[in-house]
Amino acid sequence: MDGYETTLNVLIEAVKALNVTPVENLTPSCDRPLPFGISNRHVHLSADDLRLLFGADYALTNTKDLSQPGQFACKETVTICGSKGAIEKVRILGPTRGQTQIEVLAADCFKLGVPPCLRLSSELSGSPGLTIIGPKGSVLKQEGAIIAKRHIHMTPKDALEYGVYDGQCVSIEVLGERGGVYREVMIRVTESSALDLHLDTEEANAMGIHSLSIIKLVK
Repeated sequence: MDGYETTLNVLIEAVKALNVTPVENLTPSCDRPLPFGISNRHVHLSADDLRLLFGADYALTNTKDLSQPGQFACKETVTICGSKGAIEKVRILGPTRGQTQIEVLAADCFKLGVPPCLRLSSELSGSPGLTIIGPKGSVLKQEGAIIAKRHIHMTPKDALEYGVYDGQCVSIEVLGERGGVYREVMIRVTESSALDLHLDTEEANAMGIHSLSIIKLVK
């Protein structure tokens, strides 16, 4: 019975994280569709943890530049482990950061045995921890495992065009047969950003999002 209740609670939290709302009474913003990226589970490593997992002076291998300037997908992968299970071949994203961050999907939380923790990137205090295993060693992180909140990166110029500001929560409308509206999408404005909406694969699948989908910002 405990296993059933745990599974049910994880599913309830996953549904809450999707946070779908009807389109009525939403005000359209700039009519220009948003470029978007879909993220699977991945890990951002600190320099110290990279050394422990891969060895001294190890350099990550860039296999693909990402939408945000200076960020890239790496050839290297790790295994992440919780109290109930493990997930292998989790991609590392570079470059290294000041603090290790493990971004998982809602369904992963049940497999790993950690409570779902919905956070913006870098907001890690009080989040659950996991063990990370690399080819040269392992590290036990006391915190850092999160489900990333959906968000839109943009420059101040983009923010002016869309009529939004840094830290604002907006809604997005996905057009199409399985489309709908997601609420609680955070605006993140910096001079170095490239305009891009970030969703995870569960959110994208729920709305049938694909490479030709049209997504608009509404307020």
